[in-house]
Amino acid sequence: MKKLFAIALIAVSFAACNSAETKTEDAAEATADSLNTQVEAIADSAKSSIDSAAATVDSAAAATVDSVKAAH
Repeated sequence: MKKLFAIALIAVSFAACNSAETKTEDAAEATADSLNTQVEAIADSAKSSIDSAAATVDSAAAATVDSVKAAH
């Protein structure tokens, strides 16, 4: 009977350790997903800013060319 309790205790401890690893992996995966989402949001914001700046430069260049053409 003592051997049965010892084996049961060992089995329970292995089962408890296995569950903790799964929770840690799930938490790490959730954190990674959250970070990926944040990085994508930052990248999208940067792309919008860059596109806006490029459009502004294009408009300014076109206006300058037009004013030079009108002066000559």
